[in-house]
Amino acid sequence: MKRQSKKKRGMSRRRETPDVGARGAKRLDGVGAIDYKDAELLRRFMTERGKIMPRRSTYASAKQQRQIKRAIRRARVLGLLP
Repeated sequence: MKRQSKKKRGMSRRRETPDVGARGAKRLDGVGAIDYKDAELLRRFMTERGKIMPRRSTYASAKQQRQIKRAIRRARVLGLLP
């Protein structure tokens, strides 16, 4: 019996969630720009303890994740977020 490569085994573990479509994060649909003053939007990308969620769970692109990170950090400095 042949053993599958690690890459093939890892691919089968990937799960599709209802929050994800072909284009990525639905949490950002209809959002023009990620703004540090929009605390409600930024809370969607944070855990209950106040940590920034990783890309693999938010399904945001790398560019979007950087924008989210900057906005959350700015909002924290201003006291809008924990």
